Amino acid sequence: MRILLASPAYWPAHAFGGPVVVMRELVSRIVARGHDVDVVTTTLRDVGRRPSSRTKTAVVDGARVTYLGTPLRYRWMGIPPTLPLALRRTRRPDVAHLVGFRDPVTTAAAVWCRGRRIPYLFEPVGMYRPRLRKIRLKRALDATLGRGVAAGAALVVVSSERERDDVVAGGVDASRVRLRGNGFPEPPPADDSTDPLAGIVPAGAPVILYVGRIAAEKGVEFLLEAARRLPESHLVLAGPDDRHGTMTTLRAARAEPALASRLHVLPPTPGPPFALYRRATVFALASGGENFGLVAAEAAAVGTPVVVSDRSGVAASFAEDEALVVPYDEERTVEAIGNVLRDDRLRATLGAGALRAAARSSWDAVVDTQVALYEEALSR
Repeated sequence: MRILLASPAYWPAHAFGGPVVVMRELVSRIVARGHDVDVVTTTLRDVGRRPSSRTKTAVVDGARVTYLGTPLRYRWMGIPPTLPLALRRTRRPDVAHLVGFRDPVTTAAAVWCRGRRIPYLFEPVGMYRPRLRKIRLKRALDATLGRGVAAGAALVVVSSERERDDVVAGGVDASRVRLRGNGFPEPPPADDSTDPLAGIVPAGAPVILYVGRIAAEKGVEFLLEAARRLPESHLVLAGPDDRHGTMTTLRAARAEPALASRLHVLPPTPGPPFALYRRATVFALASGGENFGLVAAEAAAVGTPVVVSDRSGVAASFAEDEALVVPYDEERTVEAIGNVLRDDRLRATLGAGALRAAARSSWDAVVDTQVALYEEALSR
């Protein structure tokens, strides 16, 4: 098959979180199976850095990726003026895959596909239900410019049952929704010769780790409270500032004498920080809403005990004794983290369970499903 993938950001824009990592995993493995993939995206790299205004094309993991010059942007939404021309010049695909919602790239790609009767899959990556900021504006966009994106899709792809419920509640016909899920990664062998927190956290000190965007509704405040109540612990957060104001909360927390030496904010890494996951005593994703939550899968893949909120799609990937799944609640989150830090037996049980969960969820199986969805879209 010849496949077109359109996304507002693509590798190496890892600062935009799990969807970028997921798309790279899918594309690289689909290409390895002999399919032809073109990617159309912007030059966005992260929320704070100015994107390039120059268009360039590169081969990434065997796919032809066109990074469109992006002189204008609003947060994660890049506005590439040459997008219509780039789509006209793109080799006609058999099927397209649009990743994201309410952005110029996927909106224009949907119009282009409908005009040429090219079947496409729409994957909203957790954005379909309006949340957090500018709810009224998002609803207005959904009722106008965004209306045709989901309506014109052959299939709507979600990564969890939680996200399926969101898109169906938003008006998408359940018969067109397909659950694909995401895989757990295959981490490289451990390198015990270096400590990623050397000089930052004392050797042997218990570490509560969070990886991801420093943003509202990620449960960062819950983790701060856990660190306050567990004075032997260090809280490490690794990720970009999403400019929700959460970084201001962290700066204020650093001014607290009891937290000043135990709160550490690290920049995002160019790939999954497996060394950090291995160093952590517990990984916590206390988010108020994640269509999946790939960082919890990454931590589990190295056998790190995981505490995850029940509002994260990845929670359904864990069976009993494979993770502690808790409500989106400060007290329950703090209690769970404390139990893991204090109980050696519980840590061992959850570590072994995390590895079992990872072994069940391979990327090869996910790619099998993705290719089958492309074939189903072609047959409709």
